[in-house]
Amino acid sequence: MSDLTLAPRLDSAEIPLLADELQRAAITRIPCAPIAARLPAGDLEAAYAVQEIGTNRALAEGRILSGRKIGITSKAVQKQLGVDQPDYGMLFDDMGVPDGWEIAPDRLIQPKVEAEIAFVLGADLTSEHITLADVMSAVEYAVVAIEIVDSRIAEWRIGIVDTIADNASSGLYVLGNRPRRLDSLDLRMSGMAMFNRGELVSSGVGAACLGHPLNAVWWLARTMVRANRPLHAGDTVLSGALGPMVAVKFGETYEAHVDGFGSVRACFAAN
Repeated sequence: MSDLTLAPRLDSAEIPLLADELQRAAITRIPCAPIAARLPAGDLEAAYAVQEIGTNRALAEGRILSGRKIGITSKAVQKQLGVDQPDYGMLFDDMGVPDGWEIAPDRLIQPKVEAEIAFVLGADLTSEHITLADVMSAVEYAVVAIEIVDSRIAEWRIGIVDTIADNASSGLYVLGNRPRRLDSLDLRMSGMAMFNRGELVSSGVGAACLGHPLNAVWWLARTMVRANRPLHAGDTVLSGALGPMVAVKFGETYEAHVDGFGSVRACFAAN
């Protein structure tokens, strides 16, 4: 798996303009056209530069960085998008929703849900040479989670550059309330099933996330050090989908079960 070089390959005036477009789409809830055509093909560094502008603006507005999310952890999706690595986005404190609380439609544009495992850190991960053992030692506990992904790009017509620039298509997230220690879990073989009105709408297993969810956290921790945004104690990490994402219908509840964790619900108020 290749490493990201996080300095943009171009000094383009388009970068802040693209950040403006995505911010406007988020505020108005009117999605914008795909942005990939306005950047060099496959220029992940420029896409992350757009994301970084959005992150800095959010922090300047008083939002608190509370964690990170990892996306594109499925090998099939990586192949589809023409990349050989995941991507990442920022989690802010106002993105967390308690289990079972209703989510108002005006908080989102075109949401989808996916079930995953979230990790909460009990120690910093700031070394330039982070090992998988360091990651395991730093994790305080894990919980089942539903990530509510959303896109500021019209009709989800996204490629890798679009989703990275758009904070990895972040929306909201819901954490389960049964924390588990790593030594009590078989994360690679943990099965996931997500239901709506009793019907199975998505299923998968821990191994779908880069072979093991902790592999994704290790990749993220190393990448965040190079990006000068290292992970710290208290941070929440959404490690990546365990199965296919599902388009949301407002007025519905989606419940995800993961072996060893119990369940978590994302509830959407009616329009």
